Amino acid sequence: MTDRIGKARLTPARMNLEDVARVGVAGLRARPTRAVLSALGIAIGIATMVAVLGISSSSQARVMETLDELGTNMLTVAPGKQFSEKKARLPKNAGRMIRGVEHVDMAGQTGDTGKAIYRNDRIPSTRTGGLQVRATSLDLLEVLQTPVHSGRWHDAATAAQRTVVLGSTAATRLAATAGDSVWINGQWWTVIGVLAESPLAEDVDVAALVGFAAADAFLGFDGHPTLVYTKIAEEKVTEVRALLNHAANPEHPEEVTVSRPSDALEARAAVAGAFTSLLLGVGGVALLVGGVGIANTMIISVLERRREIGLRRALGATTAQVRIQFLAESLILAGAGGLTGSLLGVVGTIGFALTQGLPPVVPTWVIGGGLGATLAVGAIAGLYPAMRAARMSPTLALSA
Repeated sequence: MTDRIGKARLTPARMNLEDVARVGVAGLRARPTRAVLSALGIAIGIATMVAVLGISSSSQARVMETLDELGTNMLTVAPGKQFSEKKARLPKNAGRMIRGVEHVDMAGQTGDTGKAIYRNDRIPSTRTGGLQVRATSLDLLEVLQTPVHSGRWHDAATAAQRTVVLGSTAATRLAATAGDSVWINGQWWTVIGVLAESPLAEDVDVAALVGFAAADAFLGFDGHPTLVYTKIAEEKVTEVRALLNHAANPEHPEEVTVSRPSDALEARAAVAGAFTSLLLGVGGVALLVGGVGIANTMIISVLERRREIGLRRALGATTAQVRIQFLAESLILAGAGGLTGSLLGVVGTIGFALTQGLPPVVPTWVIGGGLGATLAVGAIAGLYPAMRAARMSPTLALSA
């Protein structure tokens, strides 16, 4: 093609995607140490964000699994407060009256004896370890769906003897197992079983459970239940919840509180989500610092490579091609850091989940979003250095 005065017009060669990638990689390979350190900042930020979201998702998956296994149809009935602010008490027959409510499938109960449990008779009475001795009905485990970890559960015979079943936390704190003896109210009691963890009844985990008959005979227990655990027909939970306080204490229903333990699990997951947001902010700051590191690296690279830029411009490279070259280098740096960080985050999540007994969960959108964020940071960080390189005069660049 010729212009109006007959001179030939030169058309700059076009760079395809492969050419851009090759030129960008060549620029980074000339300074590998600097490139690795710049990508490392991005990798740390993305690894933090992926791991935080992955661990949070794994924890929430465990909560959902627990809720699916145990259901959300268990309600607890407990004494509230009187108008005088004194602690109220449930009637002795509260459990029996609750079982009579329509759509109540099961009801098990425990009662606080006010006694402490010790590993032996030499431990000071003030060192209770936060453990409680509770009287229990024989159907408690059926309601809670809590398995026996070792030993066995109470039956009609042991419920009247000085025998005790320990909750999971209580057994750990006492360092006791089935067959051991423990000290309660100045007497030796025999441990006949240890329970597994009870997610919907944490008070059972820290309790030593004895039969109602034994509590009455050996501990002076008054027989008033402290907590009644009820299993309701799934579709009738809301309806029955409104009736339980009247059923438990017809004379003073206002002195009864009814709650759903699964709500506490859901609230715990919500709190974990809020903490996750805080950690995501920390990861975002790390990612921002990594972006600043890339921008700094690219600016220094432009200053050091002025002769290269001038030579390319003298050989016919357009300002757009120079701009694309340096922008490509920035994107490759960010992309490499993002891929490395995503891999580290996934490995960290899986490792943590397996050690904690959680289902490893890393949502695909987390990895995709992390890579997208790194490329966006790389583009922003490399934009100014690329424009600065493109505006550089070939004559001044070659004379530097």
